[in-house]
Amino acid sequence: MKKQKSGILLVLVILVAGLLVGCGDNTPIPFSNAGGQGGNVIRIYSSLPLTGSDKKQNETMVNAMKMALDDATNNTGKIGNFTIDYQSLDDSNPTLGQWDQQQEAANATKAVADPDAMVYIGTFNSGAAKIAIPITNRAAMAMVSPANEYSGLTHAAEGITAQGEPNIYYPGGGHSFFRVVTPDDVQGPAAAAFVVDTLKSKTAFVIDDSQLYGKGLADGFALAVKKVGVDVVGRAAITGKETDYKALVATIKEKNPELIYFGGITSQQPGKLLKEIRTAGLKAPFMSGSGIVDDTFIRDAGTDGEGVYAMNSGVDDSKLPAKGQDFIKRFKAKYSDPEAFTIYAYESMNVVLNSIKTANKKDRLAILLAISSTKDFDGVLGKWSFDSNGDISITDFKVMQVKSGKWTYLTQTRPKV
Repeated sequence: MKKQKSGILLVLVILVAGLLVGCGDNTPIPFSNAGGQGGNVIRIYSSLPLTGSDKKQNETMVNAMKMALDDATNNTGKIGNFTIDYQSLDDSNPTLGQWDQQQEAANATKAVADPDAMVYIGTFNSGAAKIAIPITNRAAMAMVSPANEYSGLTHAAEGITAQGEPNIYYPGGGHSFFRVVTPDDVQGPAAAAFVVDTLKSKTAFVIDDSQLYGKGLADGFALAVKKVGVDVVGRAAITGKETDYKALVATIKEKNPELIYFGGITSQQPGKLLKEIRTAGLKAPFMSGSGIVDDTFIRDAGTDGEGVYAMNSGVDDSKLPAKGQDFIKRFKAKYSDPEAFTIYAYESMNVVLNSIKTANKKDRLAILLAISSTKDFDGVLGKWSFDSNGDISITDFKVMQVKSGKWTYLTQTRPKV
């Protein structure tokens, strides 16, 4: 943890110098807005897309965070002498039906300018995190994500991350971003193990959705399967705005792969792409990551979604510790069936609240340091720690498959090395 803590001390030096800035145009914010304010209200903001195809997924995440706050405070909303105020922000554009760059920047800027705000929970999309991390980092505000998997947000990874990542996201000098999901460069080798051991695929065609998460996921998968002897016979990208995929499908058909892999999210039209692939007579298994594990993908793909594989961080509900299984049971009773990232939202809020309790002061840096020092946290995901990059120590993945129109647990996988 030495590297982590030295970085945080550097942020403290910048704070003392009064050089913090809180928004994309480098407009200075007053030292008084950098945290450590008086009063007994501590505000936690979350930023997630609450319109479009990801709406249902993220509404369950907001509800999970509310439940975590109620559970941790025995429905009082208080930790010690502090009253915890949780505010949910929407980073989507209703017209676009997905997250929006300007809205995410506005949300993060609102949070850092609020003297009562100590922590920012989000984002859902890794591209949105790329916008928010520098803003919150300059203000020494911890950011905890229940969903961002792009490796370059926290560390460099061969064949996945761009030059300068992740340091370009931390202008304040130290890491301030943490995540409770496992990054792409770990998921790739885990997926490769499943492809080789279970699917027995020898060739693959890899597609991404042109977004940060999707490209990173696809790059990580392609790199990992090549290392275990799978021939990547084609690589392509879509934008989610195409009227049809005839040209791409023709290319895939020509290559005749034994597996088609998609890195991306539901709102980028993988369901539509899959329907066209099946219409063309291609029967190769279709596989993806957690970005499509939702009801919207199944609706979009229709009967062609049957048999699709996807991987999600963690273990099946039946393999969770008792407190994790209890959360699933109570969430179903109060709200609905949880989505892929619901439990991670609950865990994110829990680790934030635990760190506020540990810090026992209304100070962004103190809370950030408490989060960075999280070790052997006994949560709903099991016992885990944050490493010096802010990544979770869990490396297990569950493989899901669409059966009878529902996402169904299939098996566990993890990197072989």
